[in-house]
Amino acid sequence: MSGLRRSGGSWRDRQERDPYVLQARREGWRSRAVYKLAQIDAKEKILRPDMICVDLGSAPGSWSQYVTEHLQNRVRIIALDLLPMDTLPSVEFLQGDFTEEAVLNELLATLGDSRANLVMSDLAPNISGTKAVDQPRSMYLAELALDLATQVLKRNGDFVCKLFQGEGADAFIAQAKQSFGRVRVMKPKASRAGSSEVYLVARNYRL
Repeated sequence: MSGLRRSGGSWRDRQERDPYVLQARREGWRSRAVYKLAQIDAKEKILRPDMICVDLGSAPGSWSQYVTEHLQNRVRIIALDLLPMDTLPSVEFLQGDFTEEAVLNELLATLGDSRANLVMSDLAPNISGTKAVDQPRSMYLAELALDLATQVLKRNGDFVCKLFQGEGADAFIAQAKQSFGRVRVMKPKASRAGSSEVYLVARNYRL
């Protein structure tokens, strides 16, 4: 759920040459995805001390890791992924399939009466390589993430969501604009140039 995993020498070779992969290893981050969130935050300033954050598609944990370190553990994070994730300070991790109602209810129960300042989703489907299959799957996950955000965000809260450009993306962006005061689409430098991956950043939730 949290990302693409493939076998094959060419993919491994690209990983070994990737400057963000190498930088993440040097700096002790769990994956190169950390730089996508860092670059989004550098422009949008979405992270604030003492916030409550929901991290969807969290494994292996680089986004939660960045938030806890950036905010010096002055944060509560509820993280969710189908895959296991090693523990982190200030993070309550739930393992399960976000598309299942029981898992969603567990997340809502963990959040309790609190409302979140930020919902961030790096969810991605298992990639088949067939765009006609992969695009609807990715849009479905984005729609579930947006639906959760509208359930749990505080007024003026923020939502960050991975998208893949293609069928359904424009309608999704228009839908987000109905609930948030400002919506923009960003492609962080850490997103690979050849990928259709972008991030929707929605600010100021209108409760």
